[in-house]
Amino acid sequence: MERTLCVPTIFVSYTGEALDYKTPLLKSLAILDKNATAVAKLFDRNVTKVYATLGWEQEYFLVDAALFKARPDLALTGRTVFGHASAKDQQLSDHYFGTIHERVLNYMMELEYEAHRLGIPVKTRHNEVAPNQFELAPVFEEANISVDHNQLMMHLMEKVARRHDFQVLLHEKPYKGVNGSGKHNNWSVATDTGVNLLSPGKTTASNFRFLTFMVNILKAVERYSDILRAHIASAGNDHRLGAHEAPPAIISVFIGSQLSATLDEIEKQTKKGKMTSNGFNLNISIPKIPEILLDNTDRNRTSPFAFTGNKFEFRAVGSTANCASPMLALNTIVADQLRDFYHDVDALRKKNLRKDEAIFQVLKRYITESKKIRFEGNNYGDEWLKEAKKRGLNNIVSTPQALKILLHKDTVKLFDSNQVLTERELHARYEIQLENYTKKVQIESRVLGDLAKNHIIPIAIRYQNTLIENVRGLKEVLDSKTFVKLSRNQLQTIKEISEHVEVIKDQVADMLEERKKANRIEDMEKQSVAYNEHVMPCLENIRYHVDKLELMVDDELWPLPKYRELLFNK
Repeated sequence: MERTLCVPTIFVSYTGEALDYKTPLLKSLAILDKNATAVAKLFDRNVTKVYATLGWEQEYFLVDAALFKARPDLALTGRTVFGHASAKDQQLSDHYFGTIHERVLNYMMELEYEAHRLGIPVKTRHNEVAPNQFELAPVFEEANISVDHNQLMMHLMEKVARRHDFQVLLHEKPYKGVNGSGKHNNWSVATDTGVNLLSPGKTTASNFRFLTFMVNILKAVERYSDILRAHIASAGNDHRLGAHEAPPAIISVFIGSQLSATLDEIEKQTKKGKMTSNGFNLNISIPKIPEILLDNTDRNRTSPFAFTGNKFEFRAVGSTANCASPMLALNTIVADQLRDFYHDVDALRKKNLRKDEAIFQVLKRYITESKKIRFEGNNYGDEWLKEAKKRGLNNIVSTPQALKILLHKDTVKLFDSNQVLTERELHARYEIQLENYTKKVQIESRVLGDLAKNHIIPIAIRYQNTLIENVRGLKEVLDSKTFVKLSRNQLQTIKEISEHVEVIKDQVADMLEERKKANRIEDMEKQSVAYNEHVMPCLENIRYHVDKLELMVDDELWPLPKYRELLFNK
């Protein structure tokens, strides 16, 4: 009988630096507890603890194990470096609304059984938009435990898949042209008195408390958006962000039309008549907030950071990510903002303003200052790119660019002052993530070069020779006029194959040369930029011509399983 012992651990160096994600995550939860509790006590003195909750949604693809093994790119990089679009993929969304295939359902049921044995409370299972794409999600838990459970779950998914002759693909973009996979981090904060601080209440006082935490989160994201972007950066997520129903790399917040109207009303409001609710004296008017905040549009699905009723959904997190990274960033920026808020309120109270008036004045200022981060429209549209630029929001599309913020003096001050990460620990993570990015692109380029030279080009030439022999045969049996007419298309195909093969050879050589240049660069940052700006474009250029050949070469000869097989094999 198989038995598993899970021992929660942290890893620190001999000199005391954190070597893992767990240690800074725990520190971020501690500072969030301290600062959020202080603010929560402004509304309820019985609160003694505030903790973050997390519910992750894990998206993934399944592919038949035999087909996976026949794709060296999938096996070595997690994604397909070649592959022409299938005639049918996700256009009809019929997989999204379809039933779960029996073989997949058997896998899911065993996965859930094994998860429950480990104490992972998975509950949700369903098809996702892309063919052979699925999602699972657990019941919400305290964030620290939830992070552990996601790490265990990813290992378990691959382990159980092998028993069903499946391979799990956790890469953010295994297939070009169809949906990528994210890991939506649904985050909220709750008190030891049983209150979800991001859940609107039924009284003026409870709504005032809700708005206080809501507006402070908006302000935190507005101040530290680039830090959030850095903590979702990876080579895989670079392929996903901004492509096929994934949010863009621009960090913005969706809160819905109802809440937007509420904040706009507060922003324009002047002091009104006295209101009293549950002993909480208010000299201002708090707009009534519906008990259930469900926006009647689907725009929250396009946002990287969306308010979804009683929590924020950090949708930009990639499917392979360790949840601890985005969570420790989010916990820290919110904790830092709540500390500043408390000090701002305290400064006004020292000027003899009543507590509720001081809170209200600070919130009004924060609403105005954070307004640029709020966006209720379509994040997928090109119009948003232009609008975001007008607002001064950054669109950081690559990991080397995104990671630079980790070394910025304001970032160091943020994490160091809150005792979450030291400057040395931040620098170490920066270097490790840069190196990881560079090596992943390097491996992808090596795999692509090998496949192009040793698989694609020989097969294309073999098929071309078949056509040449056929043309020669036609010339022997047909008169010249008929031959010219009937051989025209074959001759054109022979010419096109030669052109594609020639370009592929030249560009593989160019890619190799660019990789050699990059490898000679000793500075890690400059090397990662070289791989991003000079090696990565070669991959896409070569892919274009290989994918063209896929449609020309005899299907029986083509050496790699095609998208229609990978996506629709049951």
